[in-house]
Amino acid sequence: MSLFNAFMSLSGAYDADVRRDEPLSRRTSLRVGGPAALSCCAHSYPALARVLDTLRREGVPTAVLGKGSNVLVSDDGYEGCIVSLGREFSRIVVDVERGTVSAGAGVQLAKVVNAAYQSGLSGLEDLAGIPGTVGGAVVMDAGSRHHWIGAAVRAVVCAKPGEGLVRHEGPDIDWGYRRTSIPADETVLEVELSLAPSTKPQVARAMDRRLAVRKGRVPMGVPSTGEVFMDPPDLSASRLLADAGLRGARSGGALVSRLDPGYIVNDRQARAVDVLALMHRMQETVEEAKGVRLKPQVKFLGFQS
Repeated sequence: MSLFNAFMSLSGAYDADVRRDEPLSRRTSLRVGGPAALSCCAHSYPALARVLDTLRREGVPTAVLGKGSNVLVSDDGYEGCIVSLGREFSRIVVDVERGTVSAGAGVQLAKVVNAAYQSGLSGLEDLAGIPGTVGGAVVMDAGSRHHWIGAAVRAVVCAKPGEGLVRHEGPDIDWGYRRTSIPADETVLEVELSLAPSTKPQVARAMDRRLAVRKGRVPMGVPSTGEVFMDPPDLSASRLLADAGLRGARSGGALVSRLDPGYIVNDRQARAVDVLALMHRMQETVEEAKGVRLKPQVKFLGFQS
């Protein structure tokens, strides 16, 4: 692996911003973690193709990062390159007659939900209030307990190593709880959503109902994770954690939210080790009390496997 060679090559890439030692605590919702050895924001597909090819040639570990809404970065940082998607991947195109919304993977999910609302198109209301980007939402099949973004996806365009652009039709993708069959080595670039005609008042009412639920659960105005653990089949991770008495549990600066114990809050300048220790405690306590081993929904970056 040659980070120096990669940095020198990427510094000449057109339409790409390259930095060294960027603090990833600025790039995640939890506000913890050390620096990335390299970070690169590609503003066009040719720039992205060059960036990915260079990193692959130099053997540099690579991770695509959007808004970091449920990512835990090691205190030691990430000894690789963080890639993000810039201008060309931040567009939204609405076709009311066809009932479609096309969005670049770098667009904030909230902007896409709002674009659908403004156009009187229904199908994304349950995504209201969910942070992150469209690309991240597709990869995780984000949504509520019963309605996920995958149900609205008409097609996904990805960058595939060695092949360039590939298109996956929505119905051909295997959508599941917080997962999809899109290959892990592919980078989501654009998503086309197929929505139903409605009216702004009807869409607004559905969005308001969803936002009311989220405001009653999600820690607002403080650095936090998303939902830390996946729901086991026919069970609620938050309910299991609450029944196990974990509201307000603490490890260093990391705190289990008293509002909803499915979330961890950065309460006092938490470190990644604090969050990890608290997650282990949550898992062990629920397993002892309920006989269920919770699986993390948080994505880990920079930790030794």
